[in-house]
Amino acid sequence: MIELRGLTKKFGDLTAVDSLSLTIGTGEFMGLLGPNGAGKTTLIGMLTTVLLPDSGEIRLDGIRLERKSSAIKRKLSVVTQEYSMRLDMTAEQIMEYQGRLYVLPLTEIRKKTEELLDFAGLYDFRKRSVRTLSGGMRRKLMLCRALLTDPEIMLLDEPTAGMDAVSRRQMWELLKKLHRDGMTILLTTHYIEEAENLCERVALINRGKLDTVGSPEELISGLGRYAVDVSPAGGSFSRYFKERAEAIGFLSQSGTYAVLRRTTLEDVFIERAGSGLQSAVK
Repeated sequence: MIELRGLTKKFGDLTAVDSLSLTIGTGEFMGLLGPNGAGKTTLIGMLTTVLLPDSGEIRLDGIRLERKSSAIKRKLSVVTQEYSMRLDMTAEQIMEYQGRLYVLPLTEIRKKTEELLDFAGLYDFRKRSVRTLSGGMRRKLMLCRALLTDPEIMLLDEPTAGMDAVSRRQMWELLKKLHRDGMTILLTTHYIEEAENLCERVALINRGKLDTVGSPEELISGLGRYAVDVSPAGGSFSRYFKERAEAIGFLSQSGTYAVLRRTTLEDVFIERAGSGLQSAVK
């Protein structure tokens, strides 16, 4: 279990995370959504202890997370937004280097490397340099590297950024398997469809504050399961309805071009943006 208790982090006059409290259950797949500058990456930085909170605390399974707590920190692993691998090293060498950093036996490193690269569909590319791998392959290799130490908690900071649609779906399947196997996952993403497909719950934050938390289904139901997109001259807007009959009634009386569809988590995000969240999506 991850417990964030009143976390605050400032950079000069900017409060990046503001008294944020959130609990993520063991084995839960949680999504973290918010506009640019909402505080998502700062939060990941505090979870990895790269950044230290100005106040508040983080607890993992009841134990306070601190930089010197090497045993508790080993429960965590992270996949960052930026590529952080030497381009001249092969996939095998990347994995071995990571294992040696954690003082794993060489036989264990090689066994896990074979298993993880096969899991990610990278085994046939194990002797190719990172420079020659596609962007999607590099992202999957970063995931394999993060999994080498058998973490219980995976922190994913926009892990599919820059991936094409096929590679993104492949990554989704890998993450779903990890979740089925019981791993706790915290995902930040600017692909709202990704959060809707993967996450059991999502937390919306803005300017470092927690806005709302719930499952995608709960948040969509709260807005209304049915959307009508109306496109009158000079602009467009959407209306949301709890019942399909209500939506059809509105549609029939709109008197202009309109489309009935299912509401998505992206609609919820945009509506929240209009009532407090900034409209730009990270």
